[in-house]
Amino acid sequence: MAIVSRFWTVLKSNLNHMIGKAEDPEKMLNQMLLDMQEQLIQAKKQVAVAIADEKRLLRHHDEQITLAKEWEDKAMMAVNAGKDDLAKLALERKAEYDKMAAGFEEQWRAQKQAVDQLKTALVGLSEKISEAKRKKDLLIARAKRAQAQKTITETMSGMAAGSAIDTMDRMQQKIDQMEAEAQATTELANEIEADELSAQFKTLEVVGSDTALEALKRKMKGEPEVISVSTTKEVEALKQLEEELNVAQKR
Repeated sequence: MAIVSRFWTVLKSNLNHMIGKAEDPEKMLNQMLLDMQEQLIQAKKQVAVAIADEKRLLRHHDEQITLAKEWEDKAMMAVNAGKDDLAKLALERKAEYDKMAAGFEEQWRAQKQAVDQLKTALVGLSEKISEAKRKKDLLIARAKRAQAQKTITETMSGMAAGSAIDTMDRMQQKIDQMEAEAQATTELANEIEADELSAQFKTLEVVGSDTALEALKRKMKGEPEVISVSTTKEVEALKQLEEELNVAQKR
């Protein structure tokens, strides 16, 4: 039996948890107002029936009073006619109607008290419905704001530990590395090109020195100065090199 009791306890707790999670504040509040409106309608019907019963009892009471008065008048007529026996019978009938009128009056007063209580309850229910209507929008707004805050918090938590931010950081580091490598490659290529250009100028310097030395020797021997073909080629090479440099600078 203990196991069965524990089973039902666990089952009820799980059902209550599931129902609690499934409850939507806006839907619950709207349904609550609909239920209260239905209660108000039923209460109005009950009050209407109670008021009708009260009026019926009052009408029966008034009828008995009227009949009692009629039989009293008849008793007086009998007395005036000198018929006391008939007057006694009329008074007996009047007493019966007075008794019935008293009974209806007692019932009417009890019914009237019940009607007054129902009317008070009806007014209270109407006020509660009006208050619920005023509070509903505020409560729904609070529920939506709480849900929005929960969603934002969950989103931020997911972003803090999620893969999107991590992936972006990794990609940024990778791009930084690629940019650094590209810059290093460009600098290295420029250095190599500068070294090749310097080497070409050094070659020209050596050739120029040899040519100047031969020209000096001819001059000392009294021979005329001769412009060699190689010197002309060197001048043309310098011009071509200068043009290439100018084109490279324009780029």
